[in-house]
Amino acid sequence: MGRRSFTHDYSRPGFYHITIRVADGQGRPFGTIVGLDADSAVVALTPLGATVERELLTAITAHYPMVTVDAYVVMPEHLHFILVIRDSIVTAAGRPVHLGQVIAGFKKGCNRRYWALQAGEPLDALSAPAASPASVAPAAASSAPSAPGGLPAGAGVRPPSSGSSGRAPLFASGYCDVMPIEPGQLDLQRTYIRNNPHSRWLRSQYRDRLQPQRGSIDTALNPAALRGYLLRECLPTQATPAALAEIERRLLLAGGTVACDSYGDRALLQRRLLPVVCHRRYAARFDEQRRRCLAAASEGAVLVSPRIAKGEQTIIDEAANHGFPVVLIADNGFPSLYHPSIERIAHCAAGRLLLVTPWHYEYRHHDDPITVPFCKTMNCVAQSLCRLKDTWWQ
Repeated sequence: MGRRSFTHDYSRPGFYHITIRVADGQGRPFGTIVGLDADSAVVALTPLGATVERELLTAITAHYPMVTVDAYVVMPEHLHFILVIRDSIVTAAGRPVHLGQVIAGFKKGCNRRYWALQAGEPLDALSAPAASPASVAPAAASSAPSAPGGLPAGAGVRPPSSGSSGRAPLFASGYCDVMPIEPGQLDLQRTYIRNNPHSRWLRSQYRDRLQPQRGSIDTALNPAALRGYLLRECLPTQATPAALAEIERRLLLAGGTVACDSYGDRALLQRRLLPVVCHRRYAARFDEQRRRCLAAASEGAVLVSPRIAKGEQTIIDEAANHGFPVVLIADNGFPSLYHPSIERIAHCAAGRLLLVTPWHYEYRHHDDPITVPFCKTMNCVAQSLCRLKDTWWQ
């Protein structure tokens, strides 16, 4: 919650996706996830959650008119919201401030209302009903009913910490930011925020499928066999000693063979598995490969692919559009907090998708390219999982 860019000016205009979580020991004081149906869920806010929501929608802009809240959601123990900074941030007295000071002020206001609720005191004017939700992007929390009763269990006074006057603060120190959000990323961030309650609800209903399973799959592929495959499939300028050493450093190994972490329905591995790898040398026969892959999928086979080449994307996407289950080889490991898209979460929950990865997780910018040996390794893993060569369709 304390990561910051040392090169970015946090007082400049832009879009910022902010995440703030409650302090340790506070539990889930803002509400409860309620599933409406298989495709949607909302957060039923407690009185404290509703108070924090009103504070978010009124106080920041009241103090800083150049800062507005776009999409947001109040989750049971954290907040996501996009702040839109339209001009340099200054106080009413003209003093320049930065994003961190804006968020600190918001937390301070929430603390005052939190302590007032604890003490049974009336809230002040800033706790009046918020402006119309039409002024912000859709958010699941805005339509959620409030839970009955007073403060949730576990929201009472905690042992003194760094809070004002010895009272425990509501939020943990710091915040997490995605900055600055480029225009092309804004809809993606809004979608993530809007789908947060549904994603959480699905994970609570399908715990066995919707969390990473570490080392859960043995590919029976040993590093020596993989090295031989890469030396055959890659040019000498590609399969250099340095490149091969990097591949082996990144691979998950268990008992002398390549292992895979998984996310989704592992029962798919018990069915007939067929690797989908599209090579340039067979480009003229792509239509034939596509037809045979989809015909096999329609008969119950599960297609397995890294989905890197354009042809692989075409075949796998068409199979998924028909509702056929697929196994995807992911090009990075799963971090401890793994959040695929809501579409992938829903497909995993429904037993139509299994994500597997042979890699340790490493931070990588979304524009960073992956090498040919890296791609070929995933092709080899697909064949190893299927116990079948990728030319089966011929």
